[in-house]
Amino acid sequence: MSYIENAEQLTGPFGEALARGELTVQKCNSCGELIMYPKYRCPSCFGNDLDWCAVSGRGQLLTYTVLRFGAPSSFDVEPPYAIGVVRLDEGPQLTGRLHAGADGTWDHYRCDEPVVFEPADAAEVAQRPAAWFAAPRGS
Repeated sequence: MSYIENAEQLTGPFGEALARGELTVQKCNSCGELIMYPKYRCPSCFGNDLDWCAVSGRGQLLTYTVLRFGAPSSFDVEPPYAIGVVRLDEGPQLTGRLHAGADGTWDHYRCDEPVVFEPADAAEVAQRPAAWFAAPRGS
């Protein structure tokens, strides 16, 4: 099995859930640990009985950055865009994209403030499967 096929086997269910508008993480059926990023074995008990489970999508923005200049040409995303690290209320943390505000900026985000999962459209997920987050409405 090639590296790409191996990676797709591991992360495919995550991308499929994103395409359905759901945020999922792995769950170890042996010890109950929630895991993100996908792994072949639980980092807590080293068990390999892993499944996927839906999470609320609510969390806390730990840090973020706005990229205003181009990434490597293979990334194929026009700047500016923002990425952040989110600790989900259920415990795991992950890197995701941040939706811009109504003014087209990310000035309304603050570290340690709440964010919620807001799925990208299916075409975006098909091209770049990533969780997207936004500040809760009214923030």
